[in-house]
Amino acid sequence: MSETVSLIAETTGERIDALLSRMLPELSRSGAQRLLEDGAVTVEGRPVKKNYRVAAGERVETVLPEPEDPVPVPQKLPLDVVYEDADLIVVNKPRGMVVHPAAGHPDGTLVNALLWHCGDSLSGIGGERRPGIVHRIDRDTSGLLVAAKNDFSHLSLCGQLAAHSMFRQYDAVVYGAMREESGTVDAPVGRHPTDRKRMAVVPKGGRNAVTHWEVVERYRGYTHIRCRLETGRTHQIRVHMEHIGHPLAGDLVYGKKRPDRGLSGQCLHARTLELSHPRTGERLRFSTELPDYFLAFLSALPRE
Repeated sequence: MSETVSLIAETTGERIDALLSRMLPELSRSGAQRLLEDGAVTVEGRPVKKNYRVAAGERVETVLPEPEDPVPVPQKLPLDVVYEDADLIVVNKPRGMVVHPAAGHPDGTLVNALLWHCGDSLSGIGGERRPGIVHRIDRDTSGLLVAAKNDFSHLSLCGQLAAHSMFRQYDAVVYGAMREESGTVDAPVGRHPTDRKRMAVVPKGGRNAVTHWEVVERYRGYTHIRCRLETGRTHQIRVHMEHIGHPLAGDLVYGKKRPDRGLSGQCLHARTLELSHPRTGERLRFSTELPDYFLAFLSALPRE
């Protein structure tokens, strides 16, 4: 799927191909030149050549093709299997592991590990680049994730996600003292209007997103909370907590720009997962202990 991106030139005299490669980090200068040659770039609505020099304030629009993720290969990697049968597998993903290969992460992902562990026994609905993947969690988020081992299970699990009948609960540490003991954030999430690498609560064009939260423990300057997802948008908990003024500890994208001691990413763990078995209908519930990094961070926080 392609994406249309709008930019505003900040200075006068910069070449259009240089501007594109500077403002779009995923685009090389040669890639920008190819887009210009293909007529996929306009300035104030008209196509331009690659040597065109912009004027400050001009609107530049380009259509970016969806980058193709690398085709994954089996890799023998540590895999914490919580549950497995002929239809599905539930794993406890460590912090720092990407779910599937993508630009900048061609291997070492959860999919690579699943291919080694499950062989050909993964659903094909996600295509050869995302076999078995029903839902994702961020690289620096740890915790439970279910993968489908056949197409029948994949369709059932996706249906449960769409119907909001799959229960997903996360533990997180946020900055500041939450005033209430619990609450709900009901705010649409979409692409950030000026930073393509971030998501945001947006007034128009966003997708419905609902997060329920409750306080677990209060610390000086921080709060340990538990979040239940009613929907599952990209970066949903991180965006919603930033939106209400309590970004996640360690989150360098949506929170402070310096890391917290002991954290290399957001303090967020997918702790509980509950779903109906695709074949039997039995309700299955899985829960994990908080990982060491999470517990170590909590133990270093002063209590109120």
